[in-house]
Amino acid sequence: MYTAADGALSAFGQDPLWIVIVKAVLIFLVLVLLTLFNIWFERRVVGRMQHRIGPNVNGPFGLLQSLSDGAKLMFKEDIIPKAADTVVFLLAPLIIVVPAFVTFAVIPFGPEVNLFGTQTPLQLTDMPVAVLFVMAIASIGIYGIVLAGWSSGSTYSLLGGLRSSAQMISYEISMGLALVAVFMYAGSMSTAEIVEAQDDLWFGLILAPSFVIYVISMVGETNRAPFDLPEAEGELVGGFHTEYSGMKFAMFFLAEYINMAMVSALATTLFLGGWKAPWGVEHLWEGANEGYWPVLWFFGKLLLFIFMFIWLRGTLPRLRYDQFMAFGWKVLIPGALGWVVLVALVRVMSLENTFDRGTLVLVAAGAVIVAAIVLFWPSRSGGAEEPTARPVVVTGDPAFPVPLMTAGAVRGAAAPLTFGAPGGTPTTVRGESGPGDDVRTSTSQEEN
Repeated sequence: MYTAADGALSAFGQDPLWIVIVKAVLIFLVLVLLTLFNIWFERRVVGRMQHRIGPNVNGPFGLLQSLSDGAKLMFKEDIIPKAADTVVFLLAPLIIVVPAFVTFAVIPFGPEVNLFGTQTPLQLTDMPVAVLFVMAIASIGIYGIVLAGWSSGSTYSLLGGLRSSAQMISYEISMGLALVAVFMYAGSMSTAEIVEAQDDLWFGLILAPSFVIYVISMVGETNRAPFDLPEAEGELVGGFHTEYSGMKFAMFFLAEYINMAMVSALATTLFLGGWKAPWGVEHLWEGANEGYWPVLWFFGKLLLFIFMFIWLRGTLPRLRYDQFMAFGWKVLIPGALGWVVLVALVRVMSLENTFDRGTLVLVAAGAVIVAAIVLFWPSRSGGAEEPTARPVVVTGDPAFPVPLMTAGAVRGAAAPLTFGAPGGTPTTVRGESGPGDDVRTSTSQEEN
């Protein structure tokens, strides 16, 4: 098991105050610029997928489009609904945005470098429970979403806030469980030490199920398509921020894109080696992990996750809310729990030399296959009886028959429709009806 023998945490807490302020300001500027770039990047990539041009007028290649959109929102009229709780209504966007910035305090962007003549790590701070700090601070944003929906005085905003809180709390559970295996293999919850523990092999490879569960959970946690149920325009207009306008409306999108970068940075740190160069590059180039070059590797991996977010949004339709919640509670959380138990068992056996490595790999692969079969086995048996249509007696005008009411999902073609003819003889429009169809026809008006 990896230990902090090399003193990864000892490099923190030694910086002068002005260096801490400089690093905090740099992180803030990087996140704001990254948000402007990600908005432009998303619009350009989705436009390319849909055979459109995308933003291309403001600035070279349209790079200033996000800046112009922010300026437009800055000068838009600021409206506060009459039924809103004004204080909470104004505080909610801040409660969402501030934690999004704070979480980057423990993300390592690179190794120790010379910054303005001072030797310091490219990380604001670190602590023995840094990953738990990120999860705790990120969960505060849920309060902002709930308060934004409640304080608006709108039913649709309230429903959007409640739906969002249920979704984010549910997927935080599976996300946290996916990280337990990383803690067991790294022997630490410090982000800097977890990066150092991936010198030989990335955890995204040896803990692939945890990586997959985390990636799915982080899409649901950030309310991004196809899991953007809190912003379902079809039934909720716009979700919890329906009543917001101007800069307060912009702050919700700022928080969304920063959270998207945060979960991507966390995935890069915990599963893809953090700021270290891709596997094999350090053997070809000795200075790949020295100086400021690791910043390039870190942001390259982060942008790969950003592209994945955009790709999902441009290709997959939105899920139903019941399907989405059932997937989280019935598939992801049980799967993550089972995987944690398996990793703990394998880890103990490996440390005690109970089995050789080849046997452990075979056992792990077999357990993953069995879990996949159990989770994705069809719930309906092949011989199950299909639900049939429940006929409804037409009591009104036979010229306008009432469609058949069903007791459940009906497979096959619809039953034939029968219309009352003026002469008293029913006219039937037949289709391919399934077995068990019972259709009560309407006769003429005289018979009714």
